[in-house]
Amino acid sequence: MDFNQLSLQVAEVARRAGQFIRQEATSFDLGRVQSKGLHDLVSYVDQQSEKQLVDELRQLLPEAGFITEEGTEGAERAEEFNWIIDPLDGTTNFIHGLPAYCVSIALIQGMELVVGVVYEITRDECFRASLGGGAFCNEKPIHVSAATDLHNTLIATGFPYYNFDKLDGYLKILSQFMQNTQGIRRVGSAAMDLAYVAAGRFDCYFEFNINSYDVAAGILLVREAGGRVTQFTKDGEPIFSREVVATNGHIHDATQDIIRKYWV
Repeated sequence: MDFNQLSLQVAEVARRAGQFIRQEATSFDLGRVQSKGLHDLVSYVDQQSEKQLVDELRQLLPEAGFITEEGTEGAERAEEFNWIIDPLDGTTNFIHGLPAYCVSIALIQGMELVVGVVYEITRDECFRASLGGGAFCNEKPIHVSAATDLHNTLIATGFPYYNFDKLDGYLKILSQFMQNTQGIRRVGSAAMDLAYVAAGRFDCYFEFNINSYDVAAGILLVREAGGRVTQFTKDGEPIFSREVVATNGHIHDATQDIIRKYWV
């Protein structure tokens, strides 16, 4: 299978979903927002975008199953290939009118990521990668940054909005990065954070309480752009681990050393 060609097709699927989301943003109805759990929101835009993605991706690869955020009816897992979809990563930003949200689509074969696409809607930037094929933004090659010293880096993270059991350790980690980097940013979209690491805009991104559909596409982007992605304290595959640290590779060990010191 030509995964590079497939990634180009997936990018067009993501752009079409992004066009729908962009249109809905002009007349969004706050009254149609629902709560899935503590501080966890979903809108009709998420749900409709996911249905559109499932329909189009099923046509591209009929044998593939789905791992989706909103649980679209009929979108079930398959044995070999599975799409991992977040139809609107950054829902809370979208609901509040903050222009930082995207569509995230990944394809795994078994447990190996083979295609990843993140479409940032408001900037019209489409990031894509395929296994062994490199990473691109609007069809221009992208690479992670060259920073080797934490003091010269910009860090991205996400703040927990539920499951606060590890909050004390997390705040200690943040304190270390505040004192030893050029700053910390919280965009509100894990997929965008990872795409920005791949593009060299951020040097590192880490977060816990995270889901596969938030990070799968971005993980492949970072790796194909020359970076490194692992779990917090070990080198395990982070797709389903609920935690991720992604860096340009040069500062990965130093980043993990800080996390290991306070993460229990």
